[in-house]
Amino acid sequence: MEILGLTLWKLRELLKKKEISCYEVVTSLIEKIYEEDRKLHSYLYVNEKAVEEAKKIDEKIVKGEIEGSLLGIPISVKDNICTKNMPTTCGSKILENFYSPYDATVIERIKREGAIIIGKTNMDEFAFGSSTENSAFGPTKNPFDNSRVPGGSSGGSASAVSANLCFASLGSDTGGSIRQPASFCGVVGFKPTYGRVSRYGLVAFASSLDQIGPITKDVRDCCILLKVISGKDRKDSTSLEKEVCDYESYIRERIDGVKVGIPKEYFVGGIDREVKEKVEDVIKIVEEIGGEVVDISLPHTEYGIATYYIISTAEASANLARFDGIKYGYRSKDYSSIIDLYMNTRGEGFGDEVKRRIILGTYVLSSGYYEAYYLKAQKVRTLIKEDFLKAFRNVDVILTPTTPELPFKLGEKVDDPLKMYLSDIFTVNVNLAGLPAVSIPVGFSSTKLPIGIQIIGPHFCEEKIIEVASSIENYLRWRGKV
Repeated sequence: MEILGLTLWKLRELLKKKEISCYEVVTSLIEKIYEEDRKLHSYLYVNEKAVEEAKKIDEKIVKGEIEGSLLGIPISVKDNICTKNMPTTCGSKILENFYSPYDATVIERIKREGAIIIGKTNMDEFAFGSSTENSAFGPTKNPFDNSRVPGGSSGGSASAVSANLCFASLGSDTGGSIRQPASFCGVVGFKPTYGRVSRYGLVAFASSLDQIGPITKDVRDCCILLKVISGKDRKDSTSLEKEVCDYESYIRERIDGVKVGIPKEYFVGGIDREVKEKVEDVIKIVEEIGGEVVDISLPHTEYGIATYYIISTAEASANLARFDGIKYGYRSKDYSSIIDLYMNTRGEGFGDEVKRRIILGTYVLSSGYYEAYYLKAQKVRTLIKEDFLKAFRNVDVILTPTTPELPFKLGEKVDDPLKMYLSDIFTVNVNLAGLPAVSIPVGFSSTKLPIGIQIIGPHFCEEKIIEVASSIENYLRWRGKV
């Protein structure tokens, strides 16, 4: 049996039946990480204490003390989510030696259910990027083609799940940073509704956009992990008091009567031919499994990228002001005044993309430009949100490509930031509107690269997304397409 290729839910069944030990799983996993991750660089830190944790869990299982929906499951965590007594570097030199003194709420919740943190995954510095090439510790590579990117900024998490170097992972999504790498790496990536999952302990990029979510091998795994991390948290005022469903109960084989919207604005020029063809194939599948396809319009789609990069960089410039060389993290040794300390610490500690976004964010918030840029962007954000609200009066979910392209070559877009930003053209509007969305793999290109589709739902309707996603997944699985 290939243990490490199992899904989370299948491994859970074997552990409960005592057909396999947690110790066996963890030791095999760590051995594989050390053997294979040298070429992928998915991980920044591997938790060797996980072996001792596994032994303790096996003792509980032998005694019949089986508790927790994630008991004994090794899960990786993106390195911008705080984990007690482990590094939390955000892929940045400025936090290279920072160890968090506390666990993020999502970490507390998965530990409570028995999960083992197997390690921290690589990412674009402070989640600023779409390729995981902006990490201060080197890029992560795509498991399907090591000459290509895994997407970003949660590229380390997506690569690790895809390469069977963990059974699931937690990432963060500000403008597509879970869904885009999930698409590039052929795995499932779920961005919950804003407020569904606590952000306490997530190092902030853009506070009104960030959400933590699961990256998994299939939709059922996603349901299990999403249920654990969801729910109101008194430590996060943006988390909302909403009922948390048993998402697994919404796994379906058919979606009879479900209306699936297809926005014309997502099928414009510039989309890769094979991506477009694969999405068109999925639209036919939707009809075959009982869905009703409805053409819709989201007229303000084209303004999403500009709006997103004004708002997100503005919020980022404020959030990153805390890294000053005094409170924690890297401190420059070259300074003669407090101003020198600030400037040199940030100059030496931040990478080029971080500096670029801080400068842009500071500019759009500055006197004389606030109304021309930031205030106008917030108004357009409202129009984008209203587009979705209007569409959801007529459809249950919306189906789009996750990305306009196949995984691109390492270094291909490094010197062209605007071209890189366009990688998120189909995902950013979801964050601007605070909606839930998932990317699921639906097949491969002629060059054997993964292709994903995105399913978007109304606020706090994750279960409707799961119905559609699982039905498509089951259809493709029966036919050996994924």
